Amino acid sequence: MTNEELRKLKVIEQIIEKRMKQKKAARLLGISVRQIIRLVKRVRREGPKGIIHLLRGRKSNRRHDEKHKEKVMILCRKKYEDFGPTLAQEKLEELNHLYVNRETLRQWMVDDGLWEVSKKGQKHLQWRERKGSFGEMTQVDGSHHDWLEGRGPKLVLMGYIDDATSTVFARFFDYEGTMPAMESFYRYSKCYGLPHSIYLDRLSAYKGSGKLSVEEELAGQEHKRSQFERALEELGVEVIHAQSPQAKGRIERLFKTFQDRLIKEMRLAGVRTKEEANKFLEIYLPKYNQRFSVIAREEANLHRSAPRHEAFVQILSIQEKRVVRNDRTFRHEKKLYQILDTRKPLKEIIVQERMDGKLYVMHEGKALRYRELKEPVKQIQEKTKQIVKPIPEMVNISLLWKRSNFRLKQAEEVKAAA
Repeated sequence: MTNEELRKLKVIEQIIEKRMKQKKAARLLGISVRQIIRLVKRVRREGPKGIIHLLRGRKSNRRHDEKHKEKVMILCRKKYEDFGPTLAQEKLEELNHLYVNRETLRQWMVDDGLWEVSKKGQKHLQWRERKGSFGEMTQVDGSHHDWLEGRGPKLVLMGYIDDATSTVFARFFDYEGTMPAMESFYRYSKCYGLPHSIYLDRLSAYKGSGKLSVEEELAGQEHKRSQFERALEELGVEVIHAQSPQAKGRIERLFKTFQDRLIKEMRLAGVRTKEEANKFLEIYLPKYNQRFSVIAREEANLHRSAPRHEAFVQILSIQEKRVVRNDRTFRHEKKLYQILDTRKPLKEIIVQERMDGKLYVMHEGKALRYRELKEPVKQIQEKTKQIVKPIPEMVNISLLWKRSNFRLKQAEEVKAAA
């Protein structure tokens, strides 16, 4: 007998002993007076065990057939071994046309050892309310993970999630950096528009570092801007940097979900390359958003229309200023370039590295023609070896004088004898 049944029995006994009215007992137990009358009759007839429900210990009339259960569990062991009960139930219904309640499947998997009940950790004490409007703030981050489970290269998932509606946009890249951030933002904006603000972490690709130049200090900049920050500022998008991973919990929870569900969905679809993974996302994300996104508190949509393509790709590029020499050449990335346009004299130009990988030389908003120069190879002149004459030994001068006199005397004697 449970504690709840003991509590009911105590109240029913008070009615039988005529110490309590039926109406008050019904109010205390939260049941109807008719049910109180039934319980009183059963306890009088059967004693205290009459308070126990008659269906206890009996198998449910709505239970699944054993053959159906065995078929489901065979698929779970072979095909959905590491799936959670929720995802396994969805795939069984979608792919195998087998229906079973999620909680029933959870219990079957626990009994079979395919699933362990985990205790939930302590919830975060500070709760931040969602933004009110769609596009008011979008959280952005990159997730490094073996998304293809060894079937292909390791990829980075650049994820975007709207704070008000949990609408998700994502795309796979080879690495997390400036160009992937710009390309993913371009594709997000073409899909939904420019958000009012972006919330991201302090990765060097998102937040600049280093000392400000004199021009930047005069312009009133507080810190060195990254190329991504510069582009978003030109587009009128506010950049907010998170102080900790917990602060951007919505995007972190999204990655945790994707590392469970998305990986298994791509496994079932046989995805092996980055291109196939991105095509899969185009089909998967609309279904995901339809199911898991929520309605914003306010009807306003704060996304703005993205600029036209040419202006947009110019802003979303890596831009560097370069000084032009008198011979109309300039250096960039340790290479020498010649400007072919011969219009007015040039002092400075802007070199743009765009998302398509091409290099553009811009001056006053116009692209200049240029070509790369092959610098002559500097010939290293070998130093000629100087012939060093040996230093003569020190000669005794007095000895030479004596020898010369001796030879002269010999010559005189020979001459006299003749």
